Amino acid sequence: MTLPACLQGLAFPVIGAPLFIVSNPKLVIAQCINGVVGSFPALNARPKEKLNDWLAEITETLADWDAKNPDRKAAPFAVNQIVHRSNDRLEHDLEVCARWKVPLTITSLGAREEINLAVHSWGGVVMHDIINIAFARKAIEKGADGLIAVCAGAGGHAGALSPFALVQEIRGFFSGPLALSGAIATGRAVLAAQAMGADFAYIGSAFIATDEANAAADYKQMIVDSQAEDIVYSSLFTGVHGNYLKGSIVKAGLDPQNLPESDPSKMNFGSGGNTDAKAWRDIWGSGQGIGAVRAVRSAGAYIDEMKKDYAAAKAQLVR
Repeated sequence: MTLPACLQGLAFPVIGAPLFIVSNPKLVIAQCINGVVGSFPALNARPKEKLNDWLAEITETLADWDAKNPDRKAAPFAVNQIVHRSNDRLEHDLEVCARWKVPLTITSLGAREEINLAVHSWGGVVMHDIINIAFARKAIEKGADGLIAVCAGAGGHAGALSPFALVQEIRGFFSGPLALSGAIATGRAVLAAQAMGADFAYIGSAFIATDEANAAADYKQMIVDSQAEDIVYSSLFTGVHGNYLKGSIVKAGLDPQNLPESDPSKMNFGSGGNTDAKAWRDIWGSGQGIGAVRAVRSAGAYIDEMKKDYAAAKAQLVR
């Protein structure tokens, strides 16, 4: 299957994952002009009226970049919509996205046919994130154009399956756009994702430690200072299992070794979480790939390093 027009010809096969609170227009623009799909959760724009301003800024800035750089046009951008029934902003946010004809929509926490139809009505493309085959099949049946396989080790709401297992099973029945998420932070890992059968790598945690990210300085530094062993997998904070920095859990006065399970039926993405220590404000999400992050720097510098690492790994394999 051919990739949708908006995803063809990317300078680098990477989609920047939408990071709750952290992703903002500054980061999205930096990702896009450096050849990576930039994205942000619609819920990051608060109050909701700010979403229109954010989309205006991103759309107009990227159009200006393209006019001045016809030989190095920006990658498209994406907006993440939490389609869980507790998101009472969803209808409003979709209407704003329709106004700006957002090219790519990333849907999370529930496959809904009416949402896909709404995005398709303005010519947009939908990629739905999933953690298992049952969810993958449902997403395609409901009309999603592509899938994001969120595997073991991914930051935020992550699955527990190996990427080798999940990607090979998805490719057994789906040939459309597929992004892979799970501890990817280097160009070499991006190439591995493609070799495995994915079209794109889906990278989030490493972008937290960039100058443009809307994250506290302590959060960025904890990303730099931490490794895979410092990641805790828990359902406590939102009702859905996710990966978090151990240091932020300790800082919030909790014991990372003795976290209770949460009731998934009490998920509420309007409240910010299920405990007094809120995800992602106090409990900081992160994936297991952060051992590759050694400094806080610009998004452009990080992407350039990945591109060089990708090229070197590719050359090493084909020589």
